Amino acid sequence: MARKEPEWGLPAHMAAEFAGTMILILFGVGVVAQVVSGGESGSLGDHDSIAWAWGLGVMFGIYVAGRITGAHLNPAVTITFALFRGFDWKMVAPYILAQTAGAFVAALLVRWNYNDMINAVDPGHTTATQTIFSTLPGNGTLPVSVSSALIDQIIGTAILLFLIVAVTDSMGTAPMANMAPLIVGLIVVAIGFAWATNAGYAINPARDFGPRLASYITGYGGAWRDQYGGLYFWVPIVGPLVGGPIGVFLYDLLIGKNLRKQEGSTPETASRLPADNRTTGEKP
Repeated sequence: MARKEPEWGLPAHMAAEFAGTMILILFGVGVVAQVVSGGESGSLGDHDSIAWAWGLGVMFGIYVAGRITGAHLNPAVTITFALFRGFDWKMVAPYILAQTAGAFVAALLVRWNYNDMINAVDPGHTTATQTIFSTLPGNGTLPVSVSSALIDQIIGTAILLFLIVAVTDSMGTAPMANMAPLIVGLIVVAIGFAWATNAGYAINPARDFGPRLASYITGYGGAWRDQYGGLYFWVPIVGPLVGGPIGVFLYDLLIGKNLRKQEGSTPETASRLPADNRTTGEKP
């Protein structure tokens, strides 16, 4: 007999998404702060350490929130699961609010902790250290256009969601539930290794907007703009929200529908994040 799950209320769901996203950002923004404020010597890390810390942050965040919500930690995941996996639309706005708030609070903690080093290396709070908190085209230094950055975010998030539903599809070769957070974390590491140049692989609107807001209220007056002076904050919001559904649509088209035909199930019952049916409120 399936284990009966507690009927988690909305406050518990929001608290879990807040805490999980906060853990994610504490590691992700924290490692970038360490590398950027540590100077060019590389003694305090490099691109690889950034990719690994982001992936580990995702893994730990999923372990924190997964038991209650399935650990979306990302508005692109939440909206995509509402579109394709039966997630309750009434929960979408509360989840996104909690995710963004968790990212915002975590970024404030990082900003506070690294304040002395940030002021030392960039007293004007320019794009030189803005990348600690939010993304920029070409990571603030390379000649990447806004359109290229947007395309990058669409593709990167499509890859993320394609692989998330692949590794959590019970009709496929899904890992055991307690291993799923590790695998999803490794997905983020791989995206960081392969898709980080054009737009810093935000692939998560809450991850970018929450810390961007935190940086703005703590001295980064140009936080909403890129190094060219144009409004940029919308790119890591719109790109992931477009790319996420594309990724799941392609998975269902290329893989999922064939698995469903064989097993006679539906995507809503076969593909879950680590918390199985806890994200939809369905009873086992």
